[in-house]
Amino acid sequence: MNDMRTRQQTVRDLYAAYLDDRKDIVGAMLTEDFTFSSPRDDHIDRAEYFERCWPKQPLFRRIDIEFLAIDGNEAAVRYRAEKLDGASFGNMESLRFRGGKIASVEVYFGRDL
Repeated sequence: MNDMRTRQQTVRDLYAAYLDDRKDIVGAMLTEDFTFSSPRDDHIDRAEYFERCWPKQPLFRRIDIEFLAIDGNEAAVRYRAEKLDGASFGNMESLRFRGGKIASVEVYFGRDL
């Protein structure tokens, strides 16, 4: 499988693992020096990412990828997420790869849908 297809599948697997609350799967996808940024988080490390960004209880009913583009070591993703309470929102994310792993994620919050 070529790098682009592998990276596309890694991105899809990332969101599926988040939905299934599989930190173990995601942990294996991330580099040791992984960073996460969003309007609420400024380049937090992987330990802080798992502490702050993974819900203690299941939160989402579904996450649908609406757009996914790969360009070299970067991916752009637009998705719609639906929470268990019925609320939904859309976000964009930029992911950077190093080797076969995700080195960083930057989230750009969208709007409530």
